[in-house]
Amino acid sequence: MNNQPGFKMYNRKNAKKIPADERIKNYKSFYIPQSEEEIKKQASRCMDCGIAFCNNACPLGNVLPDLNYLVSHNHWKKAFDILQSTNNFPEFTGRLCPALCEASCCLGVHQEPMTNREIELSIIEKGFEEGWVKPLAPVIRTGRKVAIIGSGPSGLATAQQLARAGHHVTIFERAENIGGILALGIPDYKLEKWVIDRRIKQMEEEGIRFITNTNVGIDISVEALKEKYDAICLAGGSTVPRDLDVEGRVLDGIHFAMDYLTQQNRINQGNEIPNAERIDASGKSVVIIGGGDTGADCLGVAIRQGAKQVYQLELMPQPPEKRTEKMPWPTWPMILRTNTSHEEGGKRQWSIATKYFSGEDGKVQKIHCIKLQWTEDTNGHRKMEEIPGTEFTLDAELVLFAMGFLHPEQSNLLEKLGVEVDKRKNVKTDNHHMTNISGIFACGDMRTGQSLVCKAIHDGRSAAEAIDAYLKNQ
Repeated sequence: MNNQPGFKMYNRKNAKKIPADERIKNYKSFYIPQSEEEIKKQASRCMDCGIAFCNNACPLGNVLPDLNYLVSHNHWKKAFDILQSTNNFPEFTGRLCPALCEASCCLGVHQEPMTNREIELSIIEKGFEEGWVKPLAPVIRTGRKVAIIGSGPSGLATAQQLARAGHHVTIFERAENIGGILALGIPDYKLEKWVIDRRIKQMEEEGIRFITNTNVGIDISVEALKEKYDAICLAGGSTVPRDLDVEGRVLDGIHFAMDYLTQQNRINQGNEIPNAERIDASGKSVVIIGGGDTGADCLGVAIRQGAKQVYQLELMPQPPEKRTEKMPWPTWPMILRTNTSHEEGGKRQWSIATKYFSGEDGKVQKIHCIKLQWTEDTNGHRKMEEIPGTEFTLDAELVLFAMGFLHPEQSNLLEKLGVEVDKRKNVKTDNHHMTNISGIFACGDMRTGQSLVCKAIHDGRSAAEAIDAYLKNQ
């Protein structure tokens, strides 16, 4: 691939971070990008494998060996062009993606894998700096109109692909901000909102129309939408959170994670939230139920708000630190991962079940838990049992549920449209993203269930291709 075998010359190197005790003082991004020369060295580590497992592992199909080759040889513009052909928003995935490609990197069998995500981010940021990111408005307009409901990563990808195909696209968003979970769910220190704003500006210049503060099914009828538009795409996401039905659930101070994260993002954007409505961790003992990324996001925000102490509890057992025989390369390994928030503080506990909450004057004060024993039968099915005598209690003046999401909201929109849902209550579609109603499509988490940003973008691109084909045949 290169004149010099970079994987023999350089070790993996990641971007440096502002020290934890400094970065928790604000909500700004804390990564310090590497120089171009360092990124070129990292790109030169790619072995240009005969079978690019990284390319297959990437939901978007990013052609990573080509990108690495071009960057290592200083062909940034060509790398930008290739990246743009597979990924509409590398600036999002470059900051948020868990890098499935890196887990399947052949170099990772014996060494640290490639830094594909950081290289991808470097390419798109150079694209913005050099002025390569430009509106790609079509020469000819088809006259066909498409309504997209939801402005998360899947909805944005669908809109951009359809607009570039010549269709008139309008995105409806019920919140005040465009971006869905990117704008209101992801903390600023992971994704500063100017990153979204500059991409929205490009999309507006491509002819895409954005309508905010509009809840389709309430503020505008589904009948009016079907009458005005030739096709509709449902991209509203999976927004119904998983709840916990135990004694004391109704006490004040128990909230869903997304309500907490969304409120802080709104405060960061200058919105006034009455003190009585604020979900504030300042000076409080905080317990987060759920060990995933959303829980880690809550941890980072709680620390920045000045929490006295934070616990993150997980029902499942602690994952192994390295791959096991049950998770061989190049599969995605379910190993222990340390989020940047965990570097900042808090305590994690695994195999913990919540029994009930208790409090005083209607406010939560304690969480009562028990430790679990996990066993596995010969078929690999896990079973949990409570361990007698392991009951314990934690102070909990603020409790956050970060246990994932069940499915999209059913009322107002889906029920009024009459679209079918599957057993999990996600929107049911055929192989071309179309629902049981002709001309109505679905994509992203609303169709597949909660997933990753990279998968949402890919699903949006696939939906756009199906919608374009449908409109051409009408």
